Amino acid sequence: MARTPIYLMGLLLLCFLVASTEAEYVKYKDPKQPLNVRIEDLMSRMTLEEKIGQMVQIDRSVASADVMKKYLIGSVLSGGGSVPAKEASAKTWINMVNEFQKGSLSTRLGIPMIYGIDAVHGHNNVYKATIFPHNIGIGATREPELVQRIGAATALEVRATGIPYVFAPCLAVTKLVKLMIAIGITDYFLTEVVSCLTTLPVQVCRDPRWGRCYESYSEDPKIVQGMTEIVPGLQGDIPTKSANGVPFVAGREKVAACAKHYVGDGGTTKGINENNTVIDRHGLLSTHMPGYYNSIIKGVASIMISYSSWNGIKMHANRDLVTGFLKNTLRFRGFVITDWQGIDKITTPPHANYSYSIEAGIQAGIDMVMVPYNYTEFIDGLTSQVKNKIIPMSRIDDAVKRILRVKFVMGLFENPLADFRLVNQLGSQEHRELAREAVRKSLVLLKNGESADKPLLPLPKKASKILVAGSHADNLGYQCGGWTIEWQGLSGNNLTKGTTILTAIKNTVDPKTEVVYKKNPDAHYVKSNKFDYAIVVVGEHPYAEGAGDSLNLTIPDPGPSTFTNVCGAVKCVVVIISGRPVVIQPYITFMDALVAAWLPGTEGQGVADVLFGDYGFSGKLPRTWFRTVDQLPMNAGDPHYDPLFPLGFGLTTNPTK
Repeated sequence: MARTPIYLMGLLLLCFLVASTEAEYVKYKDPKQPLNVRIEDLMSRMTLEEKIGQMVQIDRSVASADVMKKYLIGSVLSGGGSVPAKEASAKTWINMVNEFQKGSLSTRLGIPMIYGIDAVHGHNNVYKATIFPHNIGIGATREPELVQRIGAATALEVRATGIPYVFAPCLAVTKLVKLMIAIGITDYFLTEVVSCLTTLPVQVCRDPRWGRCYESYSEDPKIVQGMTEIVPGLQGDIPTKSANGVPFVAGREKVAACAKHYVGDGGTTKGINENNTVIDRHGLLSTHMPGYYNSIIKGVASIMISYSSWNGIKMHANRDLVTGFLKNTLRFRGFVITDWQGIDKITTPPHANYSYSIEAGIQAGIDMVMVPYNYTEFIDGLTSQVKNKIIPMSRIDDAVKRILRVKFVMGLFENPLADFRLVNQLGSQEHRELAREAVRKSLVLLKNGESADKPLLPLPKKASKILVAGSHADNLGYQCGGWTIEWQGLSGNNLTKGTTILTAIKNTVDPKTEVVYKKNPDAHYVKSNKFDYAIVVVGEHPYAEGAGDSLNLTIPDPGPSTFTNVCGAVKCVVVIISGRPVVIQPYITFMDALVAAWLPGTEGQGVADVLFGDYGFSGKLPRTWFRTVDQLPMNAGDPHYDPLFPLGFGLTTNPTK
């Protein structure tokens, strides 16, 4: 039998290896290839099943590596309070996210999933994370540079848990004409909005009765314009020559952001959550749309749709505004995502006609659907509608291209698995100092003594005995507010790590000063104990959307009786913890000093820093403070504007030398 020469066998083996290597090379896995080439190459290889899987986002509670692989799921999220374990560490979060990711990477094409989470005032779902003041307080600081640093710190803490995508920020408005020209809009819409800018105040939350007002920075468009710097804080500064509308994420220490909620959710009748915003197109574009122009210019990766309706049309089904305006006119190239069970709520009651909801939502231009539980029903329904030509394949392709674009841009294909290198960023001392700075600068001094000549603040650190009173003085959950560990927030001091205002006061006063804490003392107790002065800390209980809607905006009992009893017996400063202006006019004469502290978060030491004069008061009201709820809605510039304290009001003090 003839023998094959050894050199010939080697040559054949070499040829096989070369051919095998060439066969394994695919353009979409090559980061050196242009973005659009990678997208098109991957799209050409995908089946309908794989494409629809990319459009699905499920909650972590129903996710597993097997589910990711079997159903080709494109995204997972943590809803409010959805965590891998109570008080889970950063490493526990990373291990969970990586486990899901391994399921995705084991699929035929190995497309990585993207994990998302709400991070609206820091990494707020996670134990021991730094909780920053809610946006209403940040708006009071008037410091865009500060909000960019907060965005960068938040990105690091989110990445510390292995998560690359956040459902934030809630962005308000900005200067309109310059941004629209930058995008390239010079047609009817530009003319329409310019004419409107000259007459209307521009804001998102037009009525503080809405339970999400604390997510808005201000009613002043100039203030909000500056605060949109949180986008580059989260994502990184977009390159100078970047194409308009194309998303950008700067690397593994940044996260993909999500501007929300598109559009008009803060203008609903009487501030009722998920309700109807009644306004003409002219007003919608000038009052509620501008924040999205700014986000797109800065490369925001995704935009979330609002539950609310515009003139009776559900935003999740509004093709004119989602596809027509957002995608076509503004040329947004990231992906559009629903809110939690958003397409279910297209019908009343929710989920009454799910087949219709799928068709209406996807045809409107939604790209990713936050299901979050019944994903097989959605997958089956959408697959059927595509196969029966109810929804065209072109609509599916548009959605998947947008999702893949974000995944490629953020480097998810190159670095799909998280490591432990950033775990020490979670709740770091540097970030807590930043949050403490933000608290100091967010405080608004509304009253200080009988007159400017007789101020009560700053308080002396040396005193014989002082009283601290009120339900919010020693309650970390109350001072953090909603969207902290749980969706609607919590009460108490065991929810996470932080410093209550009472603890901060004890840390600040002279060691010889006796600090007495009594939550709700009566007037006799106060008078009989001969206190030098009192600090009363009261306010709203934690809430998020829905539960936070209020038609009366009163401070819950026993708050009013507490500061009435205390302030009627001794000199006092009242600190209000709230996510919005509340009713205080009937009581303000009893108070010697009054401070709006908003929802300061975990770093209560920032409150004491200013009360005792280590730093001066500098915050300015980000919202109008009404006299009575009968005046609402009332915003700066309205003909009937007659506030207790106007937008921008805020007394100042100097640091104690």
